[in-house]
Amino acid sequence: MGVENEIRNRLGAAFRVTELEVINESYRHAGHAGDDGSGESHFRIRIRAPEFAALSRIDRHRAVNRALGDLTARIHAIALDIGD
Repeated sequence: MGVENEIRNRLGAAFRVTELEVINESYRHAGHAGDDGSGESHFRIRIRAPEFAALSRIDRHRAVNRALGDLTARIHAIALDIGD
């Protein structure tokens, strides 16, 4: 399973997702620092879920990172847009 699908699966399992967009932006970083040649090193994630309503911005980011768990070690960069 690719990283993009794993991101979708983990976030879908952790939250009651109302909107999820996972964009692989690795092609934009080819040859730059952090490009491991896998084509799965840089992602942009837009997620909406009611669980985020009561959380601060930093707590939202922490919750997403917890849900992604060890997967974050395989990703060089993640841009997050998190809302309720």
